[in-house]
Amino acid sequence: MPLLHPFAWPLTTPLPPIATNYTPRTIAFTTALRHSSRRVSYSSPPAAGRVENSSFDSAEFEAERLRLDAEARDAMAKTAADAVGDSEAAGSGDPKAWKWKIRKRVWDLMEAEGIARNPRPVHHRIPNFVGSADAAESLGRLEVFQSAQCVKVNPDSPQKQVRFLTLTGEKKLLTPQPRLRTGFFSVLDSQALPSGSIVEACTSVGAAKYGRPIGLDEKIKVDLIVIGSVAVDPRTGARLGKGEGFAELEYGMLRYMGSIDDTTMVVTSVDIVCTPTQVIFTNTLIPKPQGIYWEKLSPEKLGQIRILRELKRRIEKETGKMLPCGPSEKLPPTARRGRR
Repeated sequence: MPLLHPFAWPLTTPLPPIATNYTPRTIAFTTALRHSSRRVSYSSPPAAGRVENSSFDSAEFEAERLRLDAEARDAMAKTAADAVGDSEAAGSGDPKAWKWKIRKRVWDLMEAEGIARNPRPVHHRIPNFVGSADAAESLGRLEVFQSAQCVKVNPDSPQKQVRFLTLTGEKKLLTPQPRLRTGFFSVLDSQALPSGSIVEACTSVGAAKYGRPIGLDEKIKVDLIVIGSVAVDPRTGARLGKGEGFAELEYGMLRYMGSIDDTTMVVTSVDIVCTPTQVIFTNTLIPKPQGIYWEKLSPEKLGQIRILRELKRRIEKETGKMLPCGPSEKLPPTARRGRR
């Protein structure tokens, strides 16, 4: 079955319409989240040999991250408007257009119904939401989470609590650099963090400050993947992210590294959906990606993400064959990676 998004899990049917009397039972947003001091303790274990990078400038890193993210959201808003406008003008059922319409309806409804939480507005983000702490508790009770030794969690604000639960649960946390801007993944081990730094380590700045960068040669087994979503079909596990495709790129690269396989569970969509009110085991029959869909990957995105170029060169050298390339696209400003 062809993919409807350059890197997405295939959607067997369109996502269900969003009812005007929206509740979290209608569409599942993201898995777990927001920091909640009344539910967790912030004490951290003693440091175990991790030396903080004294040259790391937290303020500079955060200022640049916020600036580039704002530029990216503006660019994605224009991309969405253009896709919808082109589809309506042509009278076609372009899947990119209807997916943008679904995203916008979800974001608009969250703001209108007062269930959105900071950072605001939630448009063009993995949205934070009321009840995220309850969703976090549901995730934390899952056997697959409790037994995991290494959990991959996306870097968005709504998943901060999942990262906290991972580190306080004495598990390894694997988190990507935002939009793969500064590299690939960082690994954080609670036992190696300086005393009192776990809360900071759950942020993008903290992951860059305390995490150990890894590359494609890293031998690491990931037991569970947690990804954020804008909307999920609870019947099939099909999901929509915010539209940039990085969760799927990261999944494909981890497949190449041998860190995950078909048995690796994905929480939020595909296998398990956690909401503030329920846990849904989708029992999905949708096959998981086996790697990167190179024929869907634009030359612009390939040219601006170093780790993807490295992966492409390796595969071509190993197979002796040139990989295909997808159509061109206009990328958001944050795709320009070069400073770090």
